[in-house]
Amino acid sequence: MTNEELEHWGEYTESLVTELLEDGSNEEAHHTIEHHFSSPDFNLLEKAAVAAFKMGLEVEEPEEAELETGEKVFAFDIITEQYLDTELILDETQKMVELAQQCKVDYDGWGTYFEE
Repeated sequence: MTNEELEHWGEYTESLVTELLEDGSNEEAHHTIEHHFSSPDFNLLEKAAVAAFKMGLEVEEPEEAELETGEKVFAFDIITEQYLDTELILDETQKMVELAQQCKVDYDGWGTYFEE
């Protein structure tokens, strides 16, 4: 991961965690983190999903999606459970970006849900 990418994901992570906590999400609860991966090439995406599964990660089934441009892509999520801790999530994000780079697919970021 380049310094520019690390800075981008660091800012994104800090912003999202801050917003969730300001909105009252429970910082003491584990949050379901969904790391998003995509590729226009199903075979590459499937190989990435298999690699993640072999690493012991929880992998959702790949799905086909359509972008606003009409282009078709394939996508899957890797699911983890984490506290809303910027450092933990950024470390996890770095590993996900490295997996995406190794498998030649796109890492599209992460998201989570508000926890009471």
